[in-house]
Amino acid sequence: MVRVRFAPSPTGALHIGGARTALFNWLFARSQKGKFILRIEDTDRERSTLEANKTIFHGLEWLGLDWDEGPNVGGPFGPYYQTERLEIYQKYARQLINEGQAYYCFCTAQELVEKRKASEARKEAPRYDGTCRKLSEAEIKNRLESNALKVVRFRLPALGETVVEDLIRGKITFKNELLDDFVILKSDRFPTYNFACVIDDHLMEITHVIRGDDHLSNTPRQVLLFAAFGWKLPKFAHLAMIFGQDKARMSKRHGAISVIEYNRLGYLPETLLNYIAKLGWGYGDQEIFSRQELIEKFTLEGVGKNPAIFDTEKLNWLNGNYLRKILPERLVNLCEPGLIEAYQIHDLQYIAKVVAAFRDRLVLLPDIVPLSTYFFKDDFEYDPRGVEKYFKPDNSRKILETLKERLGKVDPFTKDNIEAVFKQLAAEMNVKLGGVIHPCRLALTGRIETPPMYDVVEVLGKEKTIERLKRAISFLETDCAKINIT
Repeated sequence: MVRVRFAPSPTGALHIGGARTALFNWLFARSQKGKFILRIEDTDRERSTLEANKTIFHGLEWLGLDWDEGPNVGGPFGPYYQTERLEIYQKYARQLINEGQAYYCFCTAQELVEKRKASEARKEAPRYDGTCRKLSEAEIKNRLESNALKVVRFRLPALGETVVEDLIRGKITFKNELLDDFVILKSDRFPTYNFACVIDDHLMEITHVIRGDDHLSNTPRQVLLFAAFGWKLPKFAHLAMIFGQDKARMSKRHGAISVIEYNRLGYLPETLLNYIAKLGWGYGDQEIFSRQELIEKFTLEGVGKNPAIFDTEKLNWLNGNYLRKILPERLVNLCEPGLIEAYQIHDLQYIAKVVAAFRDRLVLLPDIVPLSTYFFKDDFEYDPRGVEKYFKPDNSRKILETLKERLGKVDPFTKDNIEAVFKQLAAEMNVKLGGVIHPCRLALTGRIETPPMYDVVEVLGKEKTIERLKRAISFLETDCAKINIT
């Protein structure tokens, strides 16, 4: 059975890169009828926080990426927090020491700094020089008995090559001479990343390691550890980086923010899920996928080798598309809190009508607040461009006065009946329909762009429509003549 894992470190929130890694692992597991495991690599005691751990869970849950084994779920290969597995790592470190494949290193921090400086002076890559490889058994025993500070280092093969058959990148060769005897157990008896990762991947029976290519440099060390234990190697697949449109590594200015922050900004989880899936993976020219389509069509063969480009405009386009497709009731529920907070209105039926009017115009959920101001406030100003274009013509006042009179008689006040009034007036005055709609739009909203006019009139209702037409007529009689439009 395919078994994959997402193994974040709780040192910060879940960002786009981590979310994509989680998604690709989840899609691969679901497409192969396998298992998706969540493992928390929390051995960085200085930087790991409970809050970061919670935000990771929250981000995954918001995206709908459920895990089959892991925290809050359990499973046969737990514990799933690395800090709860310390005895396991120490056991396997002792095994490597007993087999001569690892050794104690007593070099102090200052000595290591001096060795690094010496390497730099010789213009060599900083590598541990193997000083403690050469210690006699008696000297090691004495130092251990004196409780000297120590770490455990892996005894790396000095020569040869380590080959990785990557499912995305193909064959990758690393020269062992460029590596060094890396630490597997720190002085506090906590494991290093590479060591704990290998132990856990083996014991949790991980079949495929799908992760970002920033981990590529760790791979030869992990491959050598698997070989030292005589364990079967999982298959590796390294995902290319995600860049901003300027081809620089993603930062906050490109959108490298918490996944949950996208929720606050007004994106739907299905939007972000769809968009992240397309960052480095493709299926023909298709852009929009349901969750089930992603599961059915996802393959590692479809993952590209080149960096993905994060494009906020495309993300916004996708979000607008999803907003137009979701159930009307859900859209209202999502928009309600922002409108209630902004305008202190609790007429939920009225809010529902306003939201419905903007369904085809929303890009982000919070957009509903500034777009809909005129539905909730009467003290708006008229757009000067609209005044010049739609209030200045000679027939504007007659159009507004006639609309006020006729709309006041419409019963029931429905969109169809409202539309009939506009069309009849345009025909009588021998003007295009826009010649009636545009001055009315400006009168009722103060703007030159709104949802369809008949929807606006119906939502505002008869009383508010008549009041605003009166206000506009008064403006035409008094203030309009005084405005100097430049």
